[in-house]
Amino acid sequence: WKMSETVPYPLLKWGTDKLLSLILILIFTPVWIFIVFSMLISMALFPADRGSLFYREKRITRGREFDILKFRVLRKDVLLQVQKEGKYSRLYEGDSSKLTWAGRCLLKKWYFDELPQLFNIVKGDMSLVGPRPLVVEEVNELLKQGIMYRDFILAGWTGPVQVEVKGETLQKTATELDLEYLDRCRNWSSWQLWWYDISVLYQTIQIILSGKGLKF
Repeated sequence: WKMSETVPYPLLKWGTDKLLSLILILIFTPVWIFIVFSMLISMALFPADRGSLFYREKRITRGREFDILKFRVLRKDVLLQVQKEGKYSRLYEGDSSKLTWAGRCLLKKWYFDELPQLFNIVKGDMSLVGPRPLVVEEVNELLKQGIMYRDFILAGWTGPVQVEVKGETLQKTATELDLEYLDRCRNWSSWQLWWYDISVLYQTIQIILSGKGLKF
């Protein structure tokens, strides 16, 4: 699937991204403090957990690389292995034995490791809703298949893929859901897209609170 022009980013969506992200950063201030305190305790008790509070990784948004920001959940020896092998963190985060104590008991359980991406949204690297940002290698594989939409759409904090979970499987592929969202961005009015984005955010919160799990 190919396209020849950048996907529209309406002013209403842009404004909501900036305003709501700033509000969430402020609202979650007690959570930020609790997370940092928990990570410091984890590093104090377990030497393997020591390291930086944050983790950066190259992802793609609108065809360009940016540093996605996350709270670090992997042990420092695992991160060294990730960097040595030239892979990316998500491949290792599913194995709880590779996580820090704080990562295993707090951050991954409630997806708190994704909170710092609110700053990516304020910066303009991401939108609140859109296709989750892929690593460079994954985007290159899509390009080899002629699937180019990642070059034209802003990556999202959450999106249709994260809320279209039916039981244990997706009824459609992630690419199909992303392309459906892309078509909404191109063909719907600003208000229609805004209401859809709000519904995705609401469903995301519901899934997190229910403990069903998100597909990140």
